[in-house]
Amino acid sequence: MVTMKDIAERANVSVATVSYVLNESGNISEGTKRKVLQVIKELNYRPNLIAKSLKMQKTNTIGVIVEDMTVFNAPAIIDGINENAEKLGLSILLTNMRLERRASNSPKNSDTVKPIVRRIIDDLISKKVDGIIYIGLHPRDVTEIIPTIDIPILFTYCYTTNDHHCSINYDDEQAAYDATNYFVSKGHKKIALISGHIDSMSSHSRYAGYYKSIKEHNLFFKPAYIKTGDWRFDSGYSLTKELLTIKCLPTAILAMNDQMAVGAIRACNDLGYKVPDDISIIGFDNREFSAYYSPRLTTMSLPLRKMGLLSIETINSLIGGSLTDCMELKTTFRCKLIERESVSTLTGD
Repeated sequence: MVTMKDIAERANVSVATVSYVLNESGNISEGTKRKVLQVIKELNYRPNLIAKSLKMQKTNTIGVIVEDMTVFNAPAIIDGINENAEKLGLSILLTNMRLERRASNSPKNSDTVKPIVRRIIDDLISKKVDGIIYIGLHPRDVTEIIPTIDIPILFTYCYTTNDHHCSINYDDEQAAYDATNYFVSKGHKKIALISGHIDSMSSHSRYAGYYKSIKEHNLFFKPAYIKTGDWRFDSGYSLTKELLTIKCLPTAILAMNDQMAVGAIRACNDLGYKVPDDISIIGFDNREFSAYYSPRLTTMSLPLRKMGLLSIETINSLIGGSLTDCMELKTTFRCKLIERESVSTLTGD
């Protein structure tokens, strides 16, 4: 193995000078720097990063824990993390918990999940990561499953109640409020809602946004227009069939995700209703298939890549000490309405 001493002897300089050149420090003339760099190239020198990290007590490596890589949100967030990590000169150590399979789709069961999280975090710490980014399976409070650790940790697509933990998420309530307002702006007054699981934080927040818009526009609130689904195509399909049996038919349906929205479109088609001529539909998530379904689905796009970009910037600031207090950093991005073909404009009543 080539050492700095070998380089110093070949370049006829001190070991300290070689160190200064490698670390871009010290007052070294351009001529000496070029000579040392040429010898480094000739000898094909590779610095011992492990030894350097032990000396500096910093590895420039960030641990990224994903609760489940198969969930649609994860790739876009990770893409944002990787993009800014490259710009910042950071390496990523990615771990997939496979939580949907390992916890039987019950991430709220802290007794099951906590030891899995503890083991993964301990493993990352043993690998000397400088900080950890934790990506949730879905937006929720993960306080109970997160152990106390001595390195910075940041949460995205989930959060904790710990004031010292930074979190970066999106605003579910505002998104549903914006989607419902869009229906109203198109002349719709009879707006139905197909929610996700009843115990989901996203379901509660999106319902709050829907209800806020309904009340602000003095629209009649009809309990029969509210249906509880399970995020799947089949529930969107069956619940839309139920909505289409109501005496006072809705003219619009807000589905809390794109899978239920396309299920709603299929149900309308099967019962002889045209989308958007007879029924208008908006989804959530802006999944790739939503742009290719017929009609192309109007939907709320989640700022997942932005969340990843800011996550790596923030954890780097925490590690470097330029950010020391997360009290104010509970960031929520606004979602964006993607207008396509599944919403029509009504005239009159």
